[in-house]
Amino acid sequence: MKKLISLCLFINFYLVAYNQIISGTILDKETRSIIDFASVYINGTFVGTQVDQKGNFKLEISGNESKPLTISALGYYSVTLTEFPLKKPLIVYMSPKTIGLPEVVVSAKSLAKARKKYLAIFRREFLGSTPNANYCKITNENDITFNYGSCKDTLKAFASRPLLINNNALGYKITYYLDNFEYHLKDGSFLFNGNMIFNEDLAKGGINKQLFDERRKIAFLGSRTHFFRELWANDLNSAGFKIQTIYGENLKYDKIVIQENNKIRVLKYSGKLCIVYSPDNSRSYIHFHKDKISFDASGYADLMGIIWEGDMASKRIADWLPYEYSIQD
Repeated sequence: MKKLISLCLFINFYLVAYNQIISGTILDKETRSIIDFASVYINGTFVGTQVDQKGNFKLEISGNESKPLTISALGYYSVTLTEFPLKKPLIVYMSPKTIGLPEVVVSAKSLAKARKKYLAIFRREFLGSTPNANYCKITNENDITFNYGSCKDTLKAFASRPLLINNNALGYKITYYLDNFEYHLKDGSFLFNGNMIFNEDLAKGGINKQLFDERRKIAFLGSRTHFFRELWANDLNSAGFKIQTIYGENLKYDKIVIQENNKIRVLKYSGKLCIVYSPDNSRSYIHFHKDKISFDASGYADLMGIIWEGDMASKRIADWLPYEYSIQD
C-alpha cells in the first residue's frame, strides 16, 4: 500500500513538473481595470484560452515554451511576450487602440464602388493569390473599414473585430487579430501584421480528410515552416533546400546557424540570403532587419526581424498551416 501511495505521488509530481502552465491577469494600461474578453494564445497554433470574468487565465503551453505568448482583445493593441516566467503569475497591461476615422468620400455610390475595389485588394494581399485563396472566406468582412482618402497613395485597412476565416482549401477555421494593413497603390507594395490562432481542424473525422491532407502537404512543402524545420535538423540538402548568397555561392550550415540552447537556434547573416527549393525550382529571399532571428524545431521563426521576397512571400493566410502540422503518411 505504501509503495502504491509513493508511486501515485511520484506520478502526480512528474505530471506537474512536465506540464508547463502559465497564468496571469490582463489589465487596461490606462485605467488598470480588468479586461475580461481577452484571448491568450501561442501565435500560429491551436494553443489558446480566454480570460475569465476577473481577467485571469491559465494556459498549458507544453512543447511551445520557445514561442512567444500573445494576448489580444477587441479595441486593444495585441501584446507579444517573448520571455515570461512559468512559476510566477503574469500581469499584462494592454493599450487601447486609437484608430482615426476614414476620410469622407462625397457620394454613397462612389463609397460603395471604392469599398468593393479595396476589399478585392485586401483579399488578394491578405489571403494571397494561390489556388487555395479561392477557397478561403472572411466571414465578417463588414467589420473591415478602409481609409478612403483619394489624395493619398496608401490604403489602410482596420478591423473592428478579429477576422474570422474559413479556409475550405486546407480545412481550418482561423481567428486573425489584424494590427496593421497598408497597401501602396502606386507601386503595389504592402505590409500587414497581426496574430492568429487556429480554432478548428475540419479534417478530423471528416469525409474530406484525404483531400485536406493532400492540399496541406502541397502547401507545406517548400514553405517557410518547412525550411526552418529542415534548417533546425541540419537536413536542408535531403529536403531539397539550398541557402546561397545573392551571387549563387552555397553557404554552409555552421556559418549561419548558432545554437543558443536545446530549444532555440539562431539564423545570423549580414546581407541578403537566397533560398532555393529544387523540387519546383523556386527561389525566395530573406532581408534581415535584425542581426539574427531565432527559430525552433516546429518551424517557428521570429518573422518580424526579416522581410521575404519570392515564392515563400507569395504564400499568405490561405497557405499557412499551424505549427502542430506534420505530414501524414
